[in-house]
Amino acid sequence: MSKSNNAEDLPNKDRYLRNAINDPVEFARQFLGIEPHPGQIKWLRNSTKPENALHTGNRWGKSLVQAIKILHRCIFKIRDLKYDHTSKYEAVNASITLDQAKIIFENVIRLAKGKPDLDRMVKEVKFTPFPHIVFGNGAIFWARSTQRRGEYLLGRDYDYFNFDEVAFEPHPEYVVNQVIVMRLADRAGVLDFTSTPKGKNWFYRKCCELQKNPNLGYVQNGDSRENPNISQEYLARKMKSLSPNMIEQNIKGLFIDDANQVIKEEYIRDAMNASTGLSGPVVGHRYCHGWDLARKRTFTVGITLDITAKPYQVVAWERFQREWKDVYAAVRIRHKEYGGEVIIDSTGLGDVVLSELSNIRPVGFNFGERGGKAKSELIANLEKMHALGEVAYPYIEQTKEDGELWSLQDELHNFYWDNNQECDAVMALALALWLVRQGEKSTVILLPRVERI
Repeated sequence: MSKSNNAEDLPNKDRYLRNAINDPVEFARQFLGIEPHPGQIKWLRNSTKPENALHTGNRWGKSLVQAIKILHRCIFKIRDLKYDHTSKYEAVNASITLDQAKIIFENVIRLAKGKPDLDRMVKEVKFTPFPHIVFGNGAIFWARSTQRRGEYLLGRDYDYFNFDEVAFEPHPEYVVNQVIVMRLADRAGVLDFTSTPKGKNWFYRKCCELQKNPNLGYVQNGDSRENPNISQEYLARKMKSLSPNMIEQNIKGLFIDDANQVIKEEYIRDAMNASTGLSGPVVGHRYCHGWDLARKRTFTVGITLDITAKPYQVVAWERFQREWKDVYAAVRIRHKEYGGEVIIDSTGLGDVVLSELSNIRPVGFNFGERGGKAKSELIANLEKMHALGEVAYPYIEQTKEDGELWSLQDELHNFYWDNNQECDAVMALALALWLVRQGEKSTVILLPRVERI
């Protein structure tokens, strides 16, 4: 006789399993002996869309709730039934470092250990070549790093992917769009983003995107005070001593402007909205050019501004890694095409570069002069120009031969006062804007740190 579909008619054991399969909260209660707090219950029951994002304060319990979700999905192979013809099932928790990825991995091991219904379902735990758990049903759960732009994720496919602490990933757009998305394509896998916020960066924009498209994604915020298992008295004391921004981000799990990020998100959006696009030279218009020169692994970048009227428009750009003779040629060609003033990063090169290009009379800017204060003033001027709405640029991107995606906007989003060594395009833009500083009588201002030939 066939089994009834009515849960009330099922034997107790069947009803127990059916409830656990259909509801990860019941799985946590019945299999793990855990009662999730209300915010975790909400996440477990609602984060079922193709993409889901959870942004929380510290100690909210996202590592625990994701360990519950991963165990549930691996043990019952949660996915669209049309893919059940294949026995293969793989899940992964990935993060900026393997140590970070292992936090949830170790939570999964801890939850399964000593549970009669789960111990026998965990076939083996291995830590080489990468940490992974093999389940008795053939499912595999991995802990992997997203370092080297997701290189260690290539070559595999997954049914479920949790990107942990995505807000701290230096190349999120590339890792997600060029690596992770295609790892989920075979079986229409689910992608979760979980993180404490870090300013209004890519993770913030992804959450906004998913909120606008509820058919594709689900977004949830988590306040640390929702977790009854941490000291509420301690949190109350911290809220009296922490700055308002720290409270909003680290306890309430909200997105705020990062004080250490040079260019605010709203300034970048305004600059893009004001752009008239890239263009060739126009008779009667005035131009200037900023060139940041390559250092070892970095790139040479040239940015051309139309400074005829405000906001100053980025109308041309170039980014490459080539021999010095090619660098000199590119600078000369751009100057010949548009005319105008040229300013060049002369740090560590000094008279060599300037003398080589003496026929176009470039200005040299040394980032290291006056104990690095020159560079701080350059960056401060870049920030001021954005705040005043005096610069505009279109979306600018470049795909290398190996498929790596770069964009000016990514550099701007990740341009920090204390971390800007590889932001070549932003520095080229800052150099060009140095030539047209607000409030100066002359277009080109020469200070002691600046040389001209």
